[in-house]
Amino acid sequence: MLKFNLHQHSLFSDGKAEPEAFASKAVQLGLTTIGFSEHSPLPFDNSFSLKEERVNDYIETIDALKEEYKGRLFIYRALEMDFIPDMSTDFSYWKNRCQTDYLIGSVHLVKPEGHDELWFTDGPDFRIYDEGIQKYFDGDIKKAVKTFYHQTNQMIETQDFDIVGHVDKIKMHNRGRFFSEDEKWYQNLIDETLELIKQKGLIVEVNTRGLYKKRSDSLFPDGNALQKVKQLNIPVLISSDAHQPDEMNQLFTYTQQRLLDFGFRELMFFENGKWLVQELKTDL
Repeated sequence: MLKFNLHQHSLFSDGKAEPEAFASKAVQLGLTTIGFSEHSPLPFDNSFSLKEERVNDYIETIDALKEEYKGRLFIYRALEMDFIPDMSTDFSYWKNRCQTDYLIGSVHLVKPEGHDELWFTDGPDFRIYDEGIQKYFDGDIKKAVKTFYHQTNQMIETQDFDIVGHVDKIKMHNRGRFFSEDEKWYQNLIDETLELIKQKGLIVEVNTRGLYKKRSDSLFPDGNALQKVKQLNIPVLISSDAHQPDEMNQLFTYTQQRLLDFGFRELMFFENGKWLVQELKTDL
């Protein structure tokens, strides 16, 4: 059984339970290592990110949990950094301010050219995704998707972090309606982003959340994109992006087998401030 999950959100951001509930459940599930990755503070009011005034509380709470669960569970403090050009704070600032063990870099809010508003590409309501394509890109799905990937590329090129979160999540609310992932223009965008990830030596997260929440028909990434990750020999890890304690190991067995089927034989693992490699096995 895969015994670690480094991507989850508690009530400090948009999760649904206190950190202690995650730690307690992790022990019950047989996990040995968890990492809290709250959404990084942003310079505008929102309902999902860590509030700047709660940063000290976040640090103290996770530090206390580390002590409480010593000998039973390794606990790490991280952030899922939201990158928005000319708006989000440099990742290094929050890394130091929150005393994090590692960082996940992600794009959830896309900044369309010529607009002050942001296109929210995540969440449970696909209608917000659809409306944004019309409102910000005049219905041009290629332009919309290119903007997402170009913003991702800018994050990779300019910021210091460890893991690329759900790299192709832009496909989630598409579900084959606006474009096919087999189209050449889309494949070219994936290729460009993965080449940058390879150059920067980053880890690609294989994120199970869209699939177990039934918002996506596949993992992030999966299919052709995941095959390209393997071909480029980019390191991977499996994360559930849990927002509730019961979600911490969701679809781990399925994803382990999926990766093995693609030819992966190793997963990345974090321990005592270092990224290590462990053998990929199946629970089947």
